Amino acid sequence: MPGPVLLRCYAELNDYLAPAERQRDQEVPLAGSMTLGALLARVGIPAAAVEIALIDGESRGLEHPLRGGERVSLYPVFEALDPTPLLLLREAPLRRVRFVADAHLGRLARYLRLLGFDTRYENDLGDATLAAIARREGRILLSRDRALLAGPALTHGLWVPSTRPREQVAQVVERLDLYRLLRPFTRCTVCNGLLAAVDRAEVAAELPERVRRAFDAFWRCQGCGRLYWQGSHYQRLRALVEQIAAACPCD
Repeated sequence: MPGPVLLRCYAELNDYLAPAERQRDQEVPLAGSMTLGALLARVGIPAAAVEIALIDGESRGLEHPLRGGERVSLYPVFEALDPTPLLLLREAPLRRVRFVADAHLGRLARYLRLLGFDTRYENDLGDATLAAIARREGRILLSRDRALLAGPALTHGLWVPSTRPREQVAQVVERLDLYRLLRPFTRCTVCNGLLAAVDRAEVAAELPERVRRAFDAFWRCQGCGRLYWQGSHYQRLRALVEQIAAACPCD
């Protein structure tokens, strides 16, 4: 029987561990001949949440066999870091940050669209369909369901710990270090389409009289045709955007 490996998880991968096992080295016994992928399954960490695995300082893939006695270091999905010198646990890192959210994260999807991120959301998609969309379109699957993120067909996934949408969007931005990619108010929060400026005269017939009198700047969604202007709702959402952006640890 091989001896245990010494496992260390970094950043949000610790969320998958028991509190006493977080932010520290832990010995994990091997059950006979095991691969790195089998080790991840044993400790309950979805492979889709791991971008880089180092074994005794060398970057390895999921099929790498473990003999016992190795030091295994696991790092989460990176979107701001260029990890090209290292072996990733999937075919290629994502270079466009795009999301697909499961059926329980509708409000989170709207907030991510508010920040300018391409986010697919439909409330009637099954687990297999979500995983297929994430893989086919190069999207990060967002979910609070750890079992869904552990699916073998999934390549990029992120567990969302909070149940509160405003906390959820702040967590996603922080964990993937997306602060420099924020493009607020450029995407429709309803259908995910891009917004384009339109002349007031062009849309005047579609506007309530009070809106025509009070505003001069308008935007139309190129997907669903919905009109946007900077009313009181915009001011409330702008405060949320500024709060998220203020948390950036940027120089």
